[in-house]
Amino acid sequence: MKTVLLLKNIYLEGFKNIGNYLVRNYFKVFAWFTLIMFAIVTYAFVFRVITGFPFD
Repeated sequence: MKTVLLLKNIYLEGFKNIGNYLVRNYFKVFAWFTLIMFAIVTYAFVFRVITGFPFD
């Protein structure tokens, strides 16, 4: 029984660390993706304003 509890604790501790790692990297990727998308939208808007696109 002691071996089963020890394996359970090792399993739980291993996935605590990987969870934080995955969440941290997910948010880093999401932040970069959002920044790139915002830059594309800003570029498209500025391009339309400079070329005289009629916003009707």
